[in-house]
Amino acid sequence: MLEVKGLSAAYGQHPSLNEVSLSVAQGEIVVILGANGAGKSTLLRAIAGICEGKVSGDVRLRADALTGLDPDEIVEKGVVLVPEGRRIFGDLSVKENLLLGAYPARARDSERENLGRVLDLFPTLRERQGQVARTMSGGEQQMLAIGRAMMSAPEILMLDEPSLGLSPLLCRELFQNLAQVKSLGIGVLLVEQNAKQSLAIADRGYLLENTRIIHEDTAARLAGDPAVQKAYLGGGGQRTSAPATPAPEPSPVPGAPAVSARPQPRRSADQQAGLSITDLVARAAHQSVSAPRKAPAEVSAAADRLASDRLTVVVKDIEESARAARQRPARAANPAPAPPQASRPQQTARPPVIEVYRRPRVEVYRRRPSGEFERE
Repeated sequence: MLEVKGLSAAYGQHPSLNEVSLSVAQGEIVVILGANGAGKSTLLRAIAGICEGKVSGDVRLRADALTGLDPDEIVEKGVVLVPEGRRIFGDLSVKENLLLGAYPARARDSERENLGRVLDLFPTLRERQGQVARTMSGGEQQMLAIGRAMMSAPEILMLDEPSLGLSPLLCRELFQNLAQVKSLGIGVLLVEQNAKQSLAIADRGYLLENTRIIHEDTAARLAGDPAVQKAYLGGGGQRTSAPATPAPEPSPVPGAPAVSARPQPRRSADQQAGLSITDLVARAAHQSVSAPRKAPAEVSAAADRLASDRLTVVVKDIEESARAARQRPARAANPAPAPPQASRPQQTARPPVIEVYRRPRVEVYRRRPSGEFERE
């Protein structure tokens, strides 16, 4: 069993967790519900030993203390985290990703058995063992991330927002697979925004608000709690509020005539206009279609006069230009020869310079984990 007692975390002077305590048993699904910024991801990262802030408190798996251990040592103890965003090795194949998950010493002897168990749990991965991981869909990559974590033979599997970015159909399939993980005897600590589906497969749940655990109960009771429904399930709950007490009517003034407000009947749009709105729209459409497309005679006559005036101005400008050209003195038929210029030494013409530019050629190489380079 994973037990967390008084776990706190802070980034500088800003606390992210305050005295959080919870427990997860083997073969149990526990869900953490909370708003964005409540500290859910920090909780998982603090347990996994990868929190960048200052962490204090006690985290134990059975009798083994996990607080202060390196992340790889925590994995060796049996606690594994599937981080938000999957974080798979995109350039490696599906099978290579899975085999990397079996790197811890606790999982090496049972590598073949764990691989078969993962492929049975996720049949899609069996069909795509040779496929490059980054070419898979988001749901398939999430299955690969969970399968890679299970290859380390964990006792506690922690998942941070596994349904993030997945379609509703893939979310349903993902939560069904998590229920099967539970049947293998693995404890699951789940942080999830999809409260409805996570509570449907969970055994217990915690509410994390403003860095603190404010409530703990079974998943069924949390799903039926009106406050949880209103905050996380999009409902207003089943509580019926007492009818509001009507305000006392003002006492009539003595001697004043009694005036009662007459209720105003509701009137439709047709009644307000006095006509059918449908008929008005149909009549307007008919008038628009039957309207003449040609401009009125007055507008056409004005346009013709404007065009005629502009043409007259252009012709007048051409005639004035021709008259000015005829009045210029004619040039002599035989112009006087130009005075001889001093002879200059003949210079040889320089050959033209032609510059040729070649388009640069870019080659992209990728470095594989083995250290070799391959061209894309």
